[in-house]
Amino acid sequence: MRRETDDHVVPTPEVGTSLVEDLGEAAEMIAFKHSVFALPFALMSLITAAGAWWPSARVWFWVVIAMVAARTAAMSFNRLVDHQIDFQNPRTANRSLPAGRLSRRFTWVVTIASAAVFVLAASRLNSLCLWLAVPTLGVLLGYSLAKRFTSAAHLWLGLALGIAPIGAWIAVTGSIAAPSVVLGAAVMFWVAGFDTIYSLQDEDFDRTHGLKSLPSKMGADRALWIARIFHLVALAGFSIFAVEAGGGWIRFTAVAAAACLMVWQHRLVRPGDLSRVDAAFFSANGLLAVVMCVCFIIAKIVG
Repeated sequence: MRRETDDHVVPTPEVGTSLVEDLGEAAEMIAFKHSVFALPFALMSLITAAGAWWPSARVWFWVVIAMVAARTAAMSFNRLVDHQIDFQNPRTANRSLPAGRLSRRFTWVVTIASAAVFVLAASRLNSLCLWLAVPTLGVLLGYSLAKRFTSAAHLWLGLALGIAPIGAWIAVTGSIAAPSVVLGAAVMFWVAGFDTIYSLQDEDFDRTHGLKSLPSKMGADRALWIARIFHLVALAGFSIFAVEAGGGWIRFTAVAAAACLMVWQHRLVRPGDLSRVDAAFFSANGLLAVVMCVCFIIAKIVG
């Protein structure tokens, strides 16, 4: 079934779908597996902020709840804002909303409920977390509008994910400290770099539809060079954080692994060959985050 919108014909959701089916579709819509990009760095910050001890079970619980809720709110809002764009883009036309498998009403409910859970989780941690919850949501939700007016949207997305380790540090200590800001900045440039690579797929579409991105503004070659610079800055940040966390060969092995995986993803992608973008986007970066987190946990365990 289809309905008319302002300029396009967009499918409406099928009648009679169950709540379980909707929830399953929502999980696919928010790409829950992509939580691997930010959550490991939040955990690295969490255990580092605790010093010689480990965070309490209560802090672990509410940080994870806050992370999942924040990401769910951000991704579902992104799908709402980009509904028409996704419908027009062949690469994204089969997503849940443009394909009509979910309704906008249900997606709004997911967005609002997730935002409320995020604020609740922040309130259960400490007062500074609660005070910063709404501004944080502003950054997370604001990213969805950024590509309408700035080619720096990749950095905005990086900031949205870079907030995670800063928030985790605050959850443990009740204050912001330099190591968390360094890690947050490193995550920001790392994400901006791989998002620039990923956006190469939409270079022509973005340019045609007036959307802002580094590839659509500068072309693929220059965008890739900027992505390399972003990743060099990220490696510098990861190295500084490793020192702040206590150094040692295990943490520096984590940074070396991150460097190798960044090099790998840049070798996978060429302006004229985007066939391996998905491997560069998810495999390389998901592995990078997990490997770094595991190494930092081991380093803390062995002292």
